[in-house]
Amino acid sequence: MSVWEDVVGQESAVAAFTAAAQAARQAAQQREAHAAGLAPEGARDGGAGSAAAAAAGLAMTHAWLVTGPPGSGRSNAARAFAAALQCTGPVPGCGQCKPCRDVMAGSHPDVVRLATEKLIITMEEVKTLIGEAQRRPWTGRWRVILVEDADRMAERTTNVLLKSIEEPPPQTVWLLCTPSADDVLPTIRSRCRLVTLRIPPADAVAELLVRRDGADPELAARAARASQSHIGLARHLATDADAWDRRRRLLLAPVSLRSVGDAVLAAASLVEAAESEAKEATAERDAREKAELTRALGLESDGKIPAALRAQIRQLEEDQKRRSKRALTDAIDRALIDLLAIYRDVLMVQVGGDGELINTDLSDLVHQIAQDSTPRQTLARVDHIETARKRLVSNGNPLLVLEDMAISLRPQA
Repeated sequence: MSVWEDVVGQESAVAAFTAAAQAARQAAQQREAHAAGLAPEGARDGGAGSAAAAAAGLAMTHAWLVTGPPGSGRSNAARAFAAALQCTGPVPGCGQCKPCRDVMAGSHPDVVRLATEKLIITMEEVKTLIGEAQRRPWTGRWRVILVEDADRMAERTTNVLLKSIEEPPPQTVWLLCTPSADDVLPTIRSRCRLVTLRIPPADAVAELLVRRDGADPELAARAARASQSHIGLARHLATDADAWDRRRRLLLAPVSLRSVGDAVLAAASLVEAAESEAKEATAERDAREKAELTRALGLESDGKIPAALRAQIRQLEEDQKRRSKRALTDAIDRALIDLLAIYRDVLMVQVGGDGELINTDLSDLVHQIAQDSTPRQTLARVDHIETARKRLVSNGNPLLVLEDMAISLRPQA
């Protein structure tokens, strides 16, 4: 099984990455031959005399920008490319050799991955990455720096990164992942090769859920369609027995909001549900991390913490607090994506579209909302939901953001 098995519906991106990995392998082999004094005369001077060098110049570059809509699998594609670069098997990305297995497991020493669980990537984290980028590979042919949430860097943080991306060591490769190329500065974008992923077909997502997660085929197909091919959301629906009930309660809310009071209560209920989901997702990990740290510091789990060690405990608690906030934001965003899907169906009914509903199990609700509103009102509601998502990412207060959104979703008299 190759490293590309979980990169579904992205044939053109996989082809580009595979070609680049093959060219990178040829360039590395030529570099090694040159170091050993075995390179052909035309290649020994570092010129473009060899076909391999020409191919590498066309297909491989030191910085990549991997973009695609949420749930398209950007991070999986970038990690698979990192594995293909380190691969020692017969074909780059074979999935069977030790380097491939190590990269996919997150244990390869030459693949440095940053996937922030906070709302932003800090300056300190970026400076650490820059230091890692300057190191020579330990065991592989390349030093790969993978940033999964490059859109979460402030402008001044991104500027610090610019020089390292512009002039990296010869064996360093940067992989930046963002939803859109516009999410990074033009100076960064101009120095990267762009690979854009698309929304994968629903049947491809369903097949992945069946193969990778053991989901029931019928449930997987339903989840893939309900999530609009968002792989993460589809997995959530296909593997969490309570997810469908929570989703249904959320989507029933728009027809029950008759007053400002109803909207405020609905917003509070959504925040409470998201907080519960976020706590469930992080509580076990938080407890494990704290137990490991206290054990490493030689402390009793319920004993008094010496003043000299309190800073380390406090730092862990602050990191966990930021991670919890990110988990809450992500949980709310998943709910808002579901809500957008219902209004997509409503609009299709209102304009007489002949496509299939995303929410086939809520057809009655869709037609009721469509009958009680106009396409203009539906588009306005979609805009309110998208505005709420942007405010949440911009660190808006979740309750206030959702109250404002819920009030805007009320059926008009």
